[in-house]
Amino acid sequence: MGRPRRPHLFAALGAVVGAVAAVTAGLPGPAGPLLRPDSSTLPVISTVANPHPQLISGSRTLVRVEAPSGSGDRPRITLNGRTVSGAFRPGPDGGWLGLVTGLRPGINTLAAWAGGRTALLRITDHPISGPVFSGPQQHPYFCETPAFGLAPSAQPDCSAPTTVGYRYRTAAGTFKVLADPRSRPADLAEASVDGRPVPYVVRLETGTVDRAVYQTAVLYGGGDPSPFRRDAGWNGKLVYTFGGGCNGGYHQGDTTGGVLDDQLLSQGFAVASSTLNVLDQNCDIPLSAEAAMMVKEHFVDVYGPVRHTIGWGGSGGAIQQYDIADAYPGILDGIVPSISFTDPLSVATTVADCRLLDAFYARAGEGSSFGAAQRRAVSGFTDEDSCRSWDAFFADRLTPTGSCNRQLIAPDSAIPASAQWNAVTAPGGLKCSLTQQLANQLGTDPATGFANSPLDNTGVQYGLEALNRGLITVRQFLALNRDIGGLDPLGRPTPRRSVASAAALDAAYRDDLVTSGSLGLADTPVIDQREDLDRSGVLNDIHTTQWSFAMRARLRQADGGSADQVVIENRPVPDQAAAAGAYALHAMDQWLAAVEADGSHRTRAQKVTADRPSGLADGCYLDASHRVAAPVTDPATGPCAALYPVGATPRQVAGGPLAADTLKCRLRPVDFSGYRVTFSAGQRAELRSVFPSGVCDFRLPGIGRQPPLGAWLSYGDGAGATFGHAPAPVPLDRQTVRPSVQG
Repeated sequence: MGRPRRPHLFAALGAVVGAVAAVTAGLPGPAGPLLRPDSSTLPVISTVANPHPQLISGSRTLVRVEAPSGSGDRPRITLNGRTVSGAFRPGPDGGWLGLVTGLRPGINTLAAWAGGRTALLRITDHPISGPVFSGPQQHPYFCETPAFGLAPSAQPDCSAPTTVGYRYRTAAGTFKVLADPRSRPADLAEASVDGRPVPYVVRLETGTVDRAVYQTAVLYGGGDPSPFRRDAGWNGKLVYTFGGGCNGGYHQGDTTGGVLDDQLLSQGFAVASSTLNVLDQNCDIPLSAEAAMMVKEHFVDVYGPVRHTIGWGGSGGAIQQYDIADAYPGILDGIVPSISFTDPLSVATTVADCRLLDAFYARAGEGSSFGAAQRRAVSGFTDEDSCRSWDAFFADRLTPTGSCNRQLIAPDSAIPASAQWNAVTAPGGLKCSLTQQLANQLGTDPATGFANSPLDNTGVQYGLEALNRGLITVRQFLALNRDIGGLDPLGRPTPRRSVASAAALDAAYRDDLVTSGSLGLADTPVIDQREDLDRSGVLNDIHTTQWSFAMRARLRQADGGSADQVVIENRPVPDQAAAAGAYALHAMDQWLAAVEADGSHRTRAQKVTADRPSGLADGCYLDASHRVAAPVTDPATGPCAALYPVGATPRQVAGGPLAADTLKCRLRPVDFSGYRVTFSAGQRAELRSVFPSGVCDFRLPGIGRQPPLGAWLSYGDGAGATFGHAPAPVPLDRQTVRPSVQG
């Protein structure tokens, strides 16, 4: 199997580069040792739009310079030897704020002289079309800018000029186009910013960043936005929205996570998103993180510093929030995932299991003997139709072309059929499977040209719990496990069980693709808004409740607790959904404000735990006006249990952990003392023949399981490499920007 590209760490970015980016060391003295003067005598330089100076994109960036105490004078500032002091103004929270333009690709040197001392900051600039850290980009890459009213664009960058338009909210509750933002239509509604009534007029900006179409929306404050003063229509906070699904890429996408959101805009929040933040157009977490980082940087360059950023979105949008908060901490300060899942690879295991189960039941013979209650017991879901939905709507995405132009709401025709893979007519065509989207991480099998697969069901005893509870017979259990089979490299059911690539398993855990919860999530407030869709009919019913508790189990494995995650359940009815969303937004805003105001010496994780608002706790809605604060658990207990039962997955029924983080199990010999039913001698022999190498021992860590390498992994900037076939990564000491100081 081909080895995946090994990432490198950006040297503990949050702890080291963020702290050191402003420069801390003096010139070497005559004998060579570094002099370390009091930092109060040094200018301090930091990038505001992105705290990591080696990850800047585009030709400009917002910078803060803090002069030494008592120096008084405006600092002299240069970029690559060119004076840029005139770009700086006194900042609202002290220091000098400047939008530095004219950055060149690669290394730039920003210098500041103040108080008789000099500070230098190295800035690594990347193209606004990316990549920054997500690795080689997909090619071809089909553009869709006209879907947003932008000018047609061309591959490979799909860039188009930025446009600014205006919308207003009507009293009847709709958004309409407004040609002149200063006009006041008769049906104009009113919004509120920090308690001040303002006209409900929205500035909508649309452009391209990281080969995606981005959008930002902010209440119009009466003039052009500026990074040096907060716009009158903005409360200083940003909500970043993420869209659902999970699909292959190779195209730009025709929708974002949504920015014209009344609940957010009406209170003065800015809203941002991009097409690469919709997993149904891109099921690649590092790429989604990169796009969010770059769009947020652009927003700050236009509007100025952000107090805090809240993640928002459901389903695949929830996956992005959890996974970005863990693997790329700091992009999102707090998250509000709804109808959440843990990560794409863990969910893909359930998708594959459901395809195999449905195929087994459809075959003539023993599969047809399973009644509806028995199928439900084997699946673990509260409604067996959940498995049918997974099979019908998502299992094709494990195949080479099942994700090409396949979207949940409406098909996207961006990728022409002639460009798609076909074993006979186009063996070199585009493979749009979920795993192919992660080829930069999982690596590619040179024998097949497909991304290495993490899918595995070797040793899995399907229906084990149903057998032990007497819900299926020994005969049915044997037939199920004898005939279940697996998926071949093309995602098709095959008689042989699936065997994962060792390289893919290694990458899945090392790169935190199976989200561990052990990195940035420890520092991130989480309000998991669990709308109960378990029995809500076709497609909706894939969003089963146990996934919220799977993430909680991972958080507990990571640090022994889960105090930063609150789960609140509600029924899928409009008034409860509205009440739950409004409460979650307000509570998260309060929570982050309390953490920001906490001047203690506690760690960020300790502050997140200590500063949770009073009354914010697990619970559920009994109706739209009655929220019960009580622990919610799996299995369900307490006052919420009757309304909100919690099911499982096929892999859990087979003995797998609630955390759903075992992609490939370790095996043990068949031990009949562990079953609560009796096997005849012939049945014992048959079970051993079904599992000649043994059965899963889920008490042990899965194969490939390891601590993640760390946060902020980079797969390179794409130079000299092709997607999925990247060369060895650049060594860490050649990627880290090293600041220095002159006295």
